[in-house]
This record gives sequence, C-alpha cells and structure tokens, in this order.
Amino acid sequence: MRIRIVFILKNKGANVPFHHQFLLAQLVKGIVVRGGNEKYRGFNHYNFSGLKGQTKISRNGLHFFSSRVTLVFSSTDQEFINYFLTELFKFPTVEVGNLILIPEGVEKEETPALTEETKFICISPLVLIVPGFNDSQGKRFISPETEDFSDMLYESTMGRLADYGHYSTEQLAEFTKFQVVPDAEYLRKIKESQKKFARIYPVYDQDVKYEVRGYTFPFTLYAAKEVQEFVFHSGLGAFTHKGLGMLDVANTDLTNRTTRYEW
Repeated sequence: MRIRIVFILKNKGANVPFHHQFLLAQLVKGIVVRGGNEKYRGFNHYNFSGLKGQTKISRNGLHFFSSRVTLVFSSTDQEFINYFLTELFKFPTVEVGNLILIPEGVEKEETPALTEETKFICISPLVLIVPGFNDSQGKRFISPETEDFSDMLYESTMGRLADYGHYSTEQLAEFTKFQVVPDAEYLRKIKESQKKFARIYPVYDQDVKYEVRGYTFPFTLYAAKEVQEFVFHSGLGAFTHKGLGMLDVANTDLTNRTTRYEW
C-alpha cells in the first residue's frame, strides 16, 4: 500500500539538502523505534520518496515555498503503515533539515494495474551495491545497458523477497523472469546534453556514513506480476528502507489517484 502524508510547512523558505533521503530515513527510524513495538524495530520492508512541494534551488539546497509538503510512504505491510502513522501523528511538529512540518492528513494512492511488463520511473535514486566499511565499491559505475546491472537487481530483489517471507521456496524459484531494460532514447539525450543520470549519494547505516552510486532513469521491467507489485510497494535495489529505489509507473495520472485514508 502507498500513501501520501501531507504536512503543513510552518516556516516557508526553509531548506533541506538536495538529497535529503538520509534525513528522512533518520526521522522514520526514530519514530518507529520510539513507538516501542519490538515487532517493527528491525522491520525494513518499506520505502519512501523525497519531500514534494514548490521549491527553489540555491547553493544551500532546496527551499520550500508551498504551504504544504508531501511525502510518499509505502509498504507491503498495512499494519506497519498504520503503526507508523499512529506514532507520527503523536508529534505536533517534526523537523527535516531546516523545515518545521506539522502532520496534517493522509491520502491513499490507488494502485495502478501492473503486468509482467511495466515501465517505471525512479522517484528516488536506484542503488545497486551495498558497500562495506572503508570500501569504495558502492560508488562503482555499472552501465544500465549491461546484463550485470539487471542481474544485480535480480539478486537483490530475490533476496528481499525471500526475507519478506510471504513466498515459499518453490514460488520464489518460479520468479526466474527478470530483466531491466533502460529507456535508450532517454539515456541518449542525457549523454548528449552532458547531464548525469548517476550520482554519488550519502547513506547512513549503524551511524556509519557510506557513499553509494544512485541511478535515476526510466526503464521497463520484465518480471512476474508478484515481483512487479513487490518492487512497486517496497522499492527496487539496495537501501530501500533508507528511501532509495522508489518507483512510480510511467505515464500515469497522479492527480486522480488518491482517497482520504483513515487508520
């Protein structure tokens, strides 16, 4: 299930870093732990976007000028979402960077129809490699047009599906179809304009800072419907519970996809 959490922005013009997923990850983890439910202390089958609103760019990052800011939050476990929302709304305000946010309401997104062939866009960077301590491997560039790129995402997804525990070994063995095919025209235009679709981002885990390479580009995923649904709700790649690898279906109407959510 995917929801949109709506916040009132108390201090218009305040800013966050361009990439602020690590700040949101700290906020989410803090709320989950403070709630005291041991069932969810180590739970990581969730995903979230960056903050959405009217922004302006400066050397200090993204400045928000809209009266409201939205966060897309997603999980395959509705009970976890309800737990998180209950704990979040106990706070009169929360802070992300310099933003002071007042939790106001929640909307539920309508799940789009997913098939064995789905074109996705990345709404947060997609990461392939989990680096070790004092290890630069996480920054290694792997071309999305190679088999290695798709194979690494397959291994990551199957491992997460196994950890999720809702599919038997026999069912997992049937999920052999998996291929990520990047939008070649998009990559061509990006290269011609000398822009980047792969950048280095900070990730914090166990109080240790890692640097990882994240990719943002449209692609088509060929996989079983169950796999499509899993990555749509839980993200794709590494560090999805840190707000990385969040996807949305390309060419969908975002304006008519929500209803008010009560929990």
